[in-house]
Amino acid sequence: MLRIVSLNLNGIRSAASKNFYPWLAEQNADVVCLQEIKAQIADLSPEMLEPAGFHGYFHCAEKKGYSGVAIYTRSKPQRVIQGMNDDEFDREGRYLEVDLGKLTVVSLYLPSGSSSPERQAAKFRFLERFLPHLRALAASGREIVLCGDWNIAHQAIDLKNWRSNQKNSGFLPEERAWLTQVFDEVGWVDVFRRLNKLPDQYTWWSSRGQARARNVGWRIDYQIATPGIAAKAKRAEIHTAQRFSDHAPLTIDYAVR
Repeated sequence: MLRIVSLNLNGIRSAASKNFYPWLAEQNADVVCLQEIKAQIADLSPEMLEPAGFHGYFHCAEKKGYSGVAIYTRSKPQRVIQGMNDDEFDREGRYLEVDLGKLTVVSLYLPSGSSSPERQAAKFRFLERFLPHLRALAASGREIVLCGDWNIAHQAIDLKNWRSNQKNSGFLPEERAWLTQVFDEVGWVDVFRRLNKLPDQYTWWSSRGQARARNVGWRIDYQIATPGIAAKAKRAEIHTAQRFSDHAPLTIDYAVR
């Protein structure tokens, strides 16, 4: 069984102070994808760089304390790619790809558009530029799992207050249509939804109004995969009890080695 864990840390040092690494050591994970590490390589402790039993790889943002993604792997990758050949967004540390035998795993952090109209415009630019990349990956012939914070809730089932959020970033009609295109036209699979079609399954909660305690959340963290490996997914779990950040870890087990 191949176990992949994905989590937006909202700061790797903050998550470490909340006992993320002892928890990780107990998960028997093969690959761990992290987003929003908010750190440079020089800021990281030896445990953060390479937890026991793992190799660590990073794509940090140029801006300190901002964005950044990482991947921990049990086996050493044959290839590591930082960025997706896009100057604007590669400077923000949003894409890291590793090849592990016949499998490619990506840690991905899409922009959030919630802070300003300018950032929403940047998010739309990212979506426009990322779609051809997703097409190329899908056509590569490799089995691929894209893990991360996509900052889009796809359907009404994926957030509690969907009616009142239809004009808000993360649930805009254009964003949702883009994700539908990724699934229905390009052929990627939302692995969690393949296994679990229940409501109230969320991975992120606002810090306001006791949202987490009341489970007023959004499902914006995904493992999105090519059909071959998606069909081999056997178990998915959102670790809602863990409070390393405002996101919950997402674990999926695949019947491959």
